[in-house]
Amino acid sequence: MFLKKSISNGKIYLSFVQGYRENGKSKQKTIEKIGYLEDLKKIYDDPISHFKSIAKERNSDLEATRSIEILSNQRLADQCSLRKNLGYVIPKHIYALLDITAFFQNKQRQIKQKYNLNQIFSLLVFNRFLFPASKKKAYEEKDVFFDSFSFSLDDVYRSLNWFSKYSKQLQAHVYSRVKKLVPISTQIGYYDVTNFYFEIPYNDEDEYDKDGNILKKGTRKKGPSKEHRKTPIIQMGLLMDENGIPMTFNTFSGNESEKTSILPAIRRLKKDFGMERVIAVADRGLNTSDNKAFLSGVNDDDSEGHDGYVYGQSVIGADKEFRKWVLDKNNYKITKELDENGEEITFIHKSRIFAKTIQLKNQAGNRTLTMPIYQKQLAYYSKKYAEKQRKDRNRVLEKAKDLIKNPRKYTQATSYGSTGYVKNLSFVKDTGEIADGKNLSLDLKKIAEEEKYDGYYSIVTSEKNLSDKEIRDIYRGLWKIEESFKIIKSEFKTRPIHVRLDNHIEAHFLICFITLIIMRLLESMTNHQFSVKEIRESLTNYGCSYLEQNYYLFDYRDDFLRIAEKIFNLDLGKKTMTLSEIKNILKTTK
Repeated sequence: MFLKKSISNGKIYLSFVQGYRENGKSKQKTIEKIGYLEDLKKIYDDPISHFKSIAKERNSDLEATRSIEILSNQRLADQCSLRKNLGYVIPKHIYALLDITAFFQNKQRQIKQKYNLNQIFSLLVFNRFLFPASKKKAYEEKDVFFDSFSFSLDDVYRSLNWFSKYSKQLQAHVYSRVKKLVPISTQIGYYDVTNFYFEIPYNDEDEYDKDGNILKKGTRKKGPSKEHRKTPIIQMGLLMDENGIPMTFNTFSGNESEKTSILPAIRRLKKDFGMERVIAVADRGLNTSDNKAFLSGVNDDDSEGHDGYVYGQSVIGADKEFRKWVLDKNNYKITKELDENGEEITFIHKSRIFAKTIQLKNQAGNRTLTMPIYQKQLAYYSKKYAEKQRKDRNRVLEKAKDLIKNPRKYTQATSYGSTGYVKNLSFVKDTGEIADGKNLSLDLKKIAEEEKYDGYYSIVTSEKNLSDKEIRDIYRGLWKIEESFKIIKSEFKTRPIHVRLDNHIEAHFLICFITLIIMRLLESMTNHQFSVKEIRESLTNYGCSYLEQNYYLFDYRDDFLRIAEKIFNLDLGKKTMTLSEIKNILKTTK
């Protein structure tokens, strides 16, 4: 409908007219007569503008009514899905800033495969970020995204071999881009190890040549599981910078000691990232003589060493002299500090420079070499930590008392944690049942010994010039890497691992690792205003449904989207968008 000006009786006459086509010819139909222009000027300052505005409003109302009528009469097909996700545009922006597309384009030129490595990798990363599932599921539901993914499911599995081959190179490439996005110091590296179990009954077999020399070690093997399971596991070591951004990772067999994994990670970090010195921060599980000797440069051959360490140190598990020093009340200081919430806390601490004697292996592999390393040792006491330790131990003791009273209720698996406090306890090897429950009793001597150390903790470091507070603050950063493991396991559902070949397992962890980097960068760019769960829920919910004629209806908006669109210069607030508008938004990620 439009405003028509015609001549009637020699004067301009206004009317609303509707255009239409009949038998291929354009025709017009008068909808409403308005009046002569000269008469209307007595009522309106600008009659033509006024009635044009009315025509425009009526057209909008008419179009909306027609759309509703059309949609209300339509029915869904028996099998269809009209909803798509656009939340992935935010991680796709980070993906572009990390220059991953260029990395794979460069690799693509060197191989003969026709399938697009970057297309497959990006799909698996975006799917892991928003809808974590198997590779097969990611492929089957790829149409939930607006990007076109032209490859087969077989191509997805074939590409995993290439991702594994390029894993270390991609890690180095990505972190070189991270350093340009987030101002960081890469001297301090936090390292920790976790593991992932497989629901298979047997270890992977080692492969040998005809002379009995090992060619390839099996990866999935039984070892100390974080979930206390008896099935084979694979271990993952993660090295993180002081801002909580992952730097590199390594995987190794489930039956290998995690204590030996940190040195290869540090060596590769220095080589691939061009770092001259690294201060490794790790929990007490990695506090070994070999690690300290390497990092402090004791056995320096001018090619290694001269790095540093900040390790947790178990007080109750330390030697007698160290325990005596910790419990000695002399020289403890009381320092008042403000915590992250601005509340005053009391820091009770003392430290010393001490020549710690360590034992190293000789050429035959025996620990006969002894030498001193000078380290700073920090002991501190926390009333809050003491209360936590007592509470945790009392909970375990209640279980131990119940085990003594009702031994038939428990097995070696179900009694985990309480067995150390029960004397005369043994299990049947084949069944795991308690062998004899008649002479069980609490180990009161052990309980009393542990109670003496409640609230005490210690840290040892090669950095002798750091203050007590600096040492503690550095060590406290370990919670970030523990949180990263929780994110990988819970939010990104790294297991169950739906692949079994070593190369495919490595590729799987690479995808999870890159996904974690993208998440950590998003947290940093939004000043840590949102939790990982909130970010994922926001981007998962930001989707749309297809209407008609390439129009999509959006139905979700929140604070994270509002802030993210400012960071990436996007407009994510429209209720309806055409496919062309959506593609223009996606083009900004290139």
